Amino acid sequence: MILTKAQYDEIAQCLVSVPPTRQSLRKLKQRFPSQSQATLLSIFSQEYQKHIKRTHAKHHTSEAIESYYQRYLNGVGKNGAAPVLLELANEVDYAPSLMARIILERFLQEHEEAPPSKSVINSMLRDPSQIPDGVLANQVYQCIVNDCCYGPLVDCIKHAIGHEHEVLLRDLLLEKNLSFLDEDQLRAKGYDKTPDFILQVPVAVEGHIIHWIESKASFGDECSHHAYLHDQFWSYWNRFGPGLVIYWYGFIQELDCNRERGILLHACFPTDIVTLCHSTASP
Repeated sequence: MILTKAQYDEIAQCLVSVPPTRQSLRKLKQRFPSQSQATLLSIFSQEYQKHIKRTHAKHHTSEAIESYYQRYLNGVGKNGAAPVLLELANEVDYAPSLMARIILERFLQEHEEAPPSKSVINSMLRDPSQIPDGVLANQVYQCIVNDCCYGPLVDCIKHAIGHEHEVLLRDLLLEKNLSFLDEDQLRAKGYDKTPDFILQVPVAVEGHIIHWIESKASFGDECSHHAYLHDQFWSYWNRFGPGLVIYWYGFIQELDCNRERGILLHACFPTDIVTLCHSTASP
């Protein structure tokens, strides 16, 4: 799904005042019925992550942390089964999983002799049954399963979706009888920063020579695309030549402006690939 900048901005504007819940996503789908659920979810998640980055600091002052912790203690003191942490996160407009991390760290600082390591915190968030307090474990679990943009559950889903689309791209390349090297093969050869697939024989797409293909199971907005250009795509271009990026959930049309410089954008696997033809001699 390729959107103009104006179409994208209209969707993004609708997300300014809505909480990051599945109910909000359903309303967004009703508002933009022509857009796919996957595209809207990707935009929804990216816009919320931008918001969290902008407001992250204010939730991590010592005053804010202590205020949240005392409110948590007061809440579970009245009713330990109520979704105290989840409601607190929604009230202060912060991601439930990130609120759970704040409270868990504060709890462990108070109850453990040594400050908790990041690996211990991450392990407890992945498996709340490790938390040495049943009430807090339940509160953290509620935050994790109700967070549609952050947390270990979302990370697992994103990783699985990303892998699924890489497998899809691999199958399409094999279907077209295109020879390639994948990321693992390239790293075995000593390359550190590599695209998902290097074509052993370049192809032409819409008149442009392509040496490599990168799969992105997300929507290409300005923020993410410019970051990818800086951190990945131009590095691939410098090392391997021109290439193709597939944003499976679409992208902003105006971002496809580097074709002549050697980076094409697509929202699906191209159908007009031109490959080298091998003629067969008559016996």
